[in-house]
Amino acid sequence: MRPAAFWPLAVLAAVAPVWTNAAPVVHPVIAVIIDDLGNSPSEGLRAVQLPGPVACAILPHTPYAVMLADACHARGKEVLLHLPMQGLDDAPLGPGGISLPMTETQIQNTVRGDLQSIPYVAGVNNHEGSLISMHPGDLAWIMQTLHARGGLYFVDSYTTADSIAYQIAREHGIPAARRDVFLDDVNTEAAVRLQFNRLLDVARHKGFALAIGHPRPATLTVLDANLPQLPAQGVELVPVSAIVKLQQRHPIPWPQSLYPLPRH
Repeated sequence: MRPAAFWPLAVLAAVAPVWTNAAPVVHPVIAVIIDDLGNSPSEGLRAVQLPGPVACAILPHTPYAVMLADACHARGKEVLLHLPMQGLDDAPLGPGGISLPMTETQIQNTVRGDLQSIPYVAGVNNHEGSLISMHPGDLAWIMQTLHARGGLYFVDSYTTADSIAYQIAREHGIPAARRDVFLDDVNTEAAVRLQFNRLLDVARHKGFALAIGHPRPATLTVLDANLPQLPAQGVELVPVSAIVKLQQRHPIPWPQSLYPLPRH
């Protein structure tokens, strides 16, 4: 992760309200994460080559995880551990996944092993996870492990509206943010462009916004074409860590409708 001293002045202006008592953000900023990296070198390298500080979320223990993390870091981009977590559909998670039957020790050992499998990790976001992200006990064990590691942020990919992962991260002292827009739920260039424009609208409305996409041809083509146009539109592409800092100033409240939650 680049130190703040090397960020563009526009980025520093955008995150300044986090560190001071200045007025809220007026210059809209966005960040983009590309998920599911590590299994394909060609898709991964194309994602790494996207213009600007697009973050790379890499699945643990995958064949090209280290190579892609090295390439991402060399280009000044942030690396995330894309932590596999059990979803409601119970789809296979691959190596390094967190599932509901696991014990506290198993979860914490798995997270530690996942972190060790990828160099330069600046943050963590969840892969799948619509089930685990509703369970405070499992989330607490994950966040305790991340807190013990230190220096990490957490992004709730928000794969279910019932997720409390963002709030549990904050309860454990971990800087956190939550995804605003999925770019490619529909895998066509027209759909991705529509979602990218929605991302810009969200940023203009609240000052900042965070998108997640995948290394699909439609997504990468749209980002290649549109990211260089952002300055002309008055929008800045920033590292995910800058969005996390802004979210710290404007925290998302607990979803009160979720009480009481099952614990185990």
